[in-house]
Amino acid sequence: MFDLTGKVAVVTGGSGALGAAMCQGLAAAGATVVVLARRETQVTAVVNAITAANGKAWGLSADVLDTAGLAAACEQILEVEGRIDILVNGAGGNKPEATAIPGQRSFFDLPREALEWVTDLNWMGTVLPCQVFGRVMTEQKSGVIVNISSMASFTPLTRVVAYAGAKAAINNFTQWLAVYMAREHHPAIRVNAIAPGFFLGDQNRFLLIDEKTGELTPRGQQIISHTPMGRFGEPEDLTGTLLWLASDASRFVTGIVVPVDGGFSAYTGV
Repeated sequence: MFDLTGKVAVVTGGSGALGAAMCQGLAAAGATVVVLARRETQVTAVVNAITAANGKAWGLSADVLDTAGLAAACEQILEVEGRIDILVNGAGGNKPEATAIPGQRSFFDLPREALEWVTDLNWMGTVLPCQVFGRVMTEQKSGVIVNISSMASFTPLTRVVAYAGAKAAINNFTQWLAVYMAREHHPAIRVNAIAPGFFLGDQNRFLLIDEKTGELTPRGQQIISHTPMGRFGEPEDLTGTLLWLASDASRFVTGIVVPVDGGFSAYTGV
């Protein structure tokens, strides 16, 4: 039921901490994984890790905000594999200049350019790949799209105003696209999303853990104290949910956003 043998999966942002784990999980389930990211050296590292574990993978360098580049990548994938069964929109992130920090950077001083950068990367960086690769799925009359949202999309976190807003837009878009694909193209095309809680990545590691001492920062401690499972998520914690959504195990599931957050969303702190 969870077997992905013979499926072709494209993962944007596939070279990041979460993206790489998702690529490895898909490959372990039998899929051929196309790792898509901007930095070729990082893409190669993920591909090598998968092939070393006897998985099937290859990579392409592409920017999720470049429609022409995505179209070229799509054409190349179809030439090699002949189809695209799974799209995982893993590209995203935040930027310090778009983050309101007490005593350092007021919301009123956040530059428009930084806010637009975060919004474009997360929001348009999900929409554009869906346009390019989703069109292939409409021609195939089958396919699965999994968007990566965030728990910040449900309850806006302090500081990350643009990031939280963009992820909230992804939730709405996921529902919209699920209905559009099923009603106007084919009911075998499904669209869902995963909303990770707090996972340690390259961008936030030293906001949550002190680089010198290895101890939790005040913000890190606040997060852990509001997470019933008492830890940060590990990239591999997303694998089970991703495989469920990407496989026939969820063949009657579309238009949902699944929290993977250690109970963060269930706890009020009281």
